[in-house]
Amino acid sequence: MTTLLDLKSSVLRQVQRSQSLRSRREPPPTASSPLPHCPDPLPRRVSGESGEFFQRMNAILQKQENMTRAAQAECQRGACTVPPPQEQMDQAFIPDRISRTELDLLYEEAVYTVVNRVGVPSAEHVKSDDELFAYLLKVFDIGEEEHDIILQKVQESKRASFSLRISVLKAKNLMAKDANGYSDPYCMLGILVGQGPRDPEEKKERKFSFRKRREKLEKRSSTKEVLPASCIQVTEVKPETLNPVWDEHFVFEIDDVHNDLLHLDIWDHDDDVSVAEACKKLNEVSGLRGMGRYFKQIAKSVRANGSASASSEENADDFLGCINIPLNEIPVGGYDTWFKLEPRSSTSKVQGECHLIMKLFTNQRDTTLSKKDTNISIHKKIFSQIVEYEHANVKREPYNWNGQVSPPAWTVLTHHAVQTDLSPLQQAIIRWQCYSSHHRNQRVCYSLLLRLLRTIDAEWDPPAVRGDLERQLSDSFRLYTEHCLGLMKNMRQVFPCTSAAAITRYELMLRGVGYMQNMRAFKTVCPLRNELHLDITTAVKKGTAEWYESLVVRYKPEDGSLEDQLKKLVQVIDAVCADLHRAQNIYNALFNSAVKVDYFSISLRQLEKLVADDVNVAMERVSGTLEQESFRLTQTMGETIFELFMSLKILKGFRDVLPLKDTKMLALTGYHNWFKSSIHKWLQIVHDRSCDRILQAVETDKLNALQSAKHSSSAVEVTACFSQVREIWLQLAWPDSAGAFIFVTRLTDNFCSEAVCYSEMITRKIERNQQGQDHKSFTVQLCIALNNMEHVRIFLGHLPRDLDWQGVEQAMEESCGLEGKEQVYKALNGQLFNVDLDLQREVKRLITHLTDKMMPELRRYIQHISLSPDSINNEDAVCPLMKYLQDTMAILTERLVKENLARVLQSMWELLLRMILDAVSENRGVQVEFYNRFQYTVELFMKSLGRSSEPKRKPL
Repeated sequence: MTTLLDLKSSVLRQVQRSQSLRSRREPPPTASSPLPHCPDPLPRRVSGESGEFFQRMNAILQKQENMTRAAQAECQRGACTVPPPQEQMDQAFIPDRISRTELDLLYEEAVYTVVNRVGVPSAEHVKSDDELFAYLLKVFDIGEEEHDIILQKVQESKRASFSLRISVLKAKNLMAKDANGYSDPYCMLGILVGQGPRDPEEKKERKFSFRKRREKLEKRSSTKEVLPASCIQVTEVKPETLNPVWDEHFVFEIDDVHNDLLHLDIWDHDDDVSVAEACKKLNEVSGLRGMGRYFKQIAKSVRANGSASASSEENADDFLGCINIPLNEIPVGGYDTWFKLEPRSSTSKVQGECHLIMKLFTNQRDTTLSKKDTNISIHKKIFSQIVEYEHANVKREPYNWNGQVSPPAWTVLTHHAVQTDLSPLQQAIIRWQCYSSHHRNQRVCYSLLLRLLRTIDAEWDPPAVRGDLERQLSDSFRLYTEHCLGLMKNMRQVFPCTSAAAITRYELMLRGVGYMQNMRAFKTVCPLRNELHLDITTAVKKGTAEWYESLVVRYKPEDGSLEDQLKKLVQVIDAVCADLHRAQNIYNALFNSAVKVDYFSISLRQLEKLVADDVNVAMERVSGTLEQESFRLTQTMGETIFELFMSLKILKGFRDVLPLKDTKMLALTGYHNWFKSSIHKWLQIVHDRSCDRILQAVETDKLNALQSAKHSSSAVEVTACFSQVREIWLQLAWPDSAGAFIFVTRLTDNFCSEAVCYSEMITRKIERNQQGQDHKSFTVQLCIALNNMEHVRIFLGHLPRDLDWQGVEQAMEESCGLEGKEQVYKALNGQLFNVDLDLQREVKRLITHLTDKMMPELRRYIQHISLSPDSINNEDAVCPLMKYLQDTMAILTERLVKENLARVLQSMWELLLRMILDAVSENRGVQVEFYNRFQYTVELFMKSLGRSSEPKRKPL
């Protein structure tokens, strides 16, 4: 007896090394303690109501990912040939309608311009009058007869009188005439009447100097041929320099624009009384004698180089060079260039260049409009008429017109601007006014408007813009700004992200507005609009509010039942989230770079506030309904509340990109408090659906091991269900520590009760199936059931990590101190401890079924050993029992996971040992060989247990 008891204790110690359920239980896990490995659950589609429920939950959980993916796809817009949406025109803007009479007058002005063209045309200009007239007929809608009448009137009118504006800017690399290595240069310039060359050879041989003019003057008998005093101008003297800067401006009246010539001399000033000073007195000169005295004074001022003779060419060494420019060679747009200085004779030595700007213009026009209107106003009206005609004839992408006009249009506009002496700044302002006004009625490319603004800024000269022109420019800036602000307000409809062309236009428009607010011209003529970014912010806020109201009108979240209202609110919030994705990914960069406005922050604040107000009202109604004792939260209502919560969470998540200081006072900061009561009821619905799913999984389980696993489909389904519920909680991300503790405790309790419920259902299924099954089939199914329970138990071991118990403990410690932390620790770990006891109970219950099934066979084999005569050796007597045990253990070793194998072998050993002890007790006083045979049986079985507990070695 003593020997058998020693064997029992020895075997128990060996079996305990195989990790039974009790022996392998560890203390409550901490954050640093390793958890047993839990295989990832295999996905399996579950039919029925519970399966559809979890599918809908998955769809809700994936909503944020789907939104992000859709937003990214929207950002990757390629080249788009589809026209952008129509931009709303300014309702208050009514284009000026020109009367037929005024059109005729404008046409007369245009014809007069063509007839009186002067200057050398550029390559892009039209030279044919007939071609220009044909174009103007279409622009002004004039018939042939009307054209002939107007043309005849123009031809009979007085020809235009021209003047020449010339700016003497500077010279460089002049010759040094003084002993100090410098000169004291000044310019003398004038118009030589009728001096234009008739042919190139004549031009080549013609040399002129105001000094030589004296001899010709003395030979003339008529004062009409004398050089008029008013035709001579002189600059200031610039002392001691070879690179003088004068920057002086003169205007000459022209008698014959086709034959007159501009002549300019540069001289070195030396004497007290000089040509420069003499020229200043020219207004006193009249007649031939006066002109003679003028040239005598010039002769006296010429440096004689040691000789008094003024007629010698050698004494003219103060001459620095000259320039001769026939007026009929000046381009239409004038000159702005450096001219090389020429000698006055073959013996003169000169060098250097002089920078001149010159332009011809009319000082008198014999047209009806020119007598009653300003040149600026007339040019603006002609320009507007041409722009309207040109744009109407653009066939491809008229919305993207860059403002380029046809050669006839450019020719007429250029000549009219030149003839009416419009400065580059005036022309730039007129072009801006015409195009920006036209754009309000018929959109053009925003790059054109931006280019026009840059031209105004480059040419800006405040003194040159006064009176009506300043007022008109201010009005054009104001009207264009208001037009753009209106488009910004409606940007979601006018410039949608789905249209690449629309986004390109919007970017250019914002860049134009941003450029305008920094222009010197804008700050000068619009001094009260120095904070345009505030107007933009206001427009964005107003547009966002109106867009949200349109959502409310579209979805009508105040109509229908309470559940319907919540569903419609979800649609509103989802639309808001999609809009914020666009704001973050596309619009914000445009606003930041162009106008320095944080569009995303403005929109987020506005939309959060609007959504929060509506949802708060709705959830107050929900809370009031839930408080009613008779009300039961339906599954569809619960799903809708959960989806509403998740949509709000996505919306709140946009604040993560804002600076921390900007997120504290946002409207959705405490939105989770609206859902406290409903989330409790919602978790009960999740628990009910989980139980339904587990029940269905057990019912459909055939208890066949899955491929490469030792558990069946129901275990996978249960852990998959648990994983989805866990993911629901993680996605909720409840921010309140006290509330999180309550919900985590509730979830843990649900998991534990569902696991125990599953183990009980599996046990009952095994109990029902054991009737009529053979020993092997029953054993195989029982092994699978045991493995199923272990698979679920391992999942539960991960709950402290999956549900972030440590985070809950820390949060409770921060809010309630160490007592709160200990309360969380005890409550949560107590639940795990209890569920482990419950699962062990079900495991033992199943193992008991196995041992009960084995008991008749074991009793028969032990009786065989007891009754075997002494003549039979021990091995033969024990052989039937050992074969039965080995066959059973082979099945167990193959089918059970390690933990379950240890548990079953321990139970088998305890059963066998108890039965042997019973047999020994019933046969007291027999021979010692009887006891030795049972001792041999125990030793042999113990060796078998040792082999079964060792892992199988794979062949090399």
